[in-house]
Amino acid sequence: MSRLKAGGAAVRQEAMAHPVSYEGTAETFDQLVLEPKDELVVVDFWGPGCPNCDIYAAAEPALLSELDGARMRVVKVNAYEHEELARRYGLFGIPTFLLFKDGKLLGKMSQYYGKEYWLGVIRDHLPKA
Repeated sequence: MSRLKAGGAAVRQEAMAHPVSYEGTAETFDQLVLEPKDELVVVDFWGPGCPNCDIYAAAEPALLSELDGARMRVVKVNAYEHEELARRYGLFGIPTFLLFKDGKLLGKMSQYYGKEYWLGVIRDHLPKA
């Protein structure tokens, strides 16, 4: 069962056991990334044929399962299809992860350096209960 929600459809404030991944586009970026409040938004800029993107994509379900109850979401943006978003945020390579909270960019991770590093960075930026 895929946990990826298409576009802005079904974007609701609902209690979920695991954070959910959404497919982001230029048209839905503001709604999915900049508008949510008191929630960490991780934007995963990826591209087809990118080996490190594939490694992260395979690890994502396990990573998100370790973040049960976290107030966060992942928005996956194909950097090749949405080059204007990649340029807006100064991306030089993929995968690149941008961290937002309350519409503000908190940080950027270039590349996927493995589970423990990724989880550590995310946990450092999660909203406090």
